[in-house]
Amino acid sequence: MNTRHPNLHSSKLRNELWLSLVVLAVLAVLPAFVQSTYWLGVLIVSMYFAIIASGWNLLAGYAGQFSLAPAAFAMLGGYSTALLAYHLQAPLWIGLPMAAIIPGLVGLVLGRIVLRLSGAYLALTTLSFAEILRLVIYNSIDFTRGDQGLTVPSLLNDRTAYYYLFLAALALVVGLIYWLLRRPMGRFLQAIRDDEIGAASRGVNVLRYKTLAFLISCAICGFAGGLYGTFARLVSPELGLIAQTGLVIAMVVIGGMGTLVGPLIGALLVYTASEVLRDVGNIQMIVFAFLVVVFARYFREGLWGLLRRSMLRRAVAHRKEA
Repeated sequence: MNTRHPNLHSSKLRNELWLSLVVLAVLAVLPAFVQSTYWLGVLIVSMYFAIIASGWNLLAGYAGQFSLAPAAFAMLGGYSTALLAYHLQAPLWIGLPMAAIIPGLVGLVLGRIVLRLSGAYLALTTLSFAEILRLVIYNSIDFTRGDQGLTVPSLLNDRTAYYYLFLAALALVVGLIYWLLRRPMGRFLQAIRDDEIGAASRGVNVLRYKTLAFLISCAICGFAGGLYGTFARLVSPELGLIAQTGLVIAMVVIGGMGTLVGPLIGALLVYTASEVLRDVGNIQMIVFAFLVVVFARYFREGLWGLLRRSMLRRAVAHRKEA
């Protein structure tokens, strides 16, 4: 993003915000048409992934820092809530905020260490951290109950109520990211993504803003994990599997990396499609891996980019006819 054109930056963000609001509005009326509790649950999990994808997109799509640990931080958030409830009988009004705070603090410490790296080294370091964290939780049977997982108290008893809770959480995350991107921090992050050395030469504190983006991204993923734990009433090491991170990456790349609305579109389409593909041979990861390669090579702005280009072509053709 060229930071010398703030009006273009603001206009693009506003357009993406309006489309995000349209997606959220469609989600708000869907329960009136979805009678199946199973598919309502699928939509809830889709919004869980949309929250994680939005948090990861802030770091990778806007700041250019390719972490491979979003699922691990979601797992950490889920366990933060579960362990407080299991060992200390802490109520959820304490446990859920800690689901964001603890991953955020871990992200702060980890970010100060790993964000001096870049490219493949950053990806491999965060992948190593994610696997170490998952294995520690898996093997700490006396503390975490290992692969049996931990039960989590339910926040609500009605699935429709949970649906709107996740919708409100997703809207809050989208609003937070939009607000951050409208601030100078948003332009600094995109300047770092486009030219880190150039941004540093113009006085941007590169490490500070990369660490801040890492902290916020980890906190968002952790909050999603804590909220999901109260819905599923169980957290387990499977939440942090690398396949979960792969799914998040596929959602962002297919929906539109570095855009506000892309993770929403990608999460809803990819997770819903994964449930459909589960019935035809469990080949969803093969399909999504192929689509990620195709989109990364030929359609780097994802589905939202294709839609935006189509609308621009139509607008130009309309002007020529006029």
